[in-house]
Amino acid sequence: MVKLDFEKTKGLIPAIAQDAATGEILMLAYINQEAWEKTLETKEAHYWSRSRQELWHKGGTSGNVQIIKDIYVDCDDDTVIYKVEQIGGAACHTGMRTCFYRRVSGDELVTEGEPVFDPEEVYGK
Repeated sequence: MVKLDFEKTKGLIPAIAQDAATGEILMLAYINQEAWEKTLETKEAHYWSRSRQELWHKGGTSGNVQIIKDIYVDCDDDTVIYKVEQIGGAACHTGMRTCFYRRVSGDELVTEGEPVFDPEEVYGK
């Protein structure tokens, strides 16, 4: 198994999800050893939820899973890029395609794009 350096970063390392077909950056999340192993085992992205303090199978609730196509590891073994097929068209819990849908314009954030799904319908929030 590929060994990542979780020690250096106190147990969590950044994982960037990138659309394998388009190169679009979809999201950034964190993984721990358990999430890393589960991702390798299932070929679907798993992360560590810092807010819930639990393993998080991306798309486990929404159905918008990320199927791993390739994984790249940086030179320090402490950051990964998951090249994924984004099922359902949306990576963000807000319903947007990418978590990076707001662009800085002067001193404001401008929303670009339209939601792919309604989060209230999917998550009941």
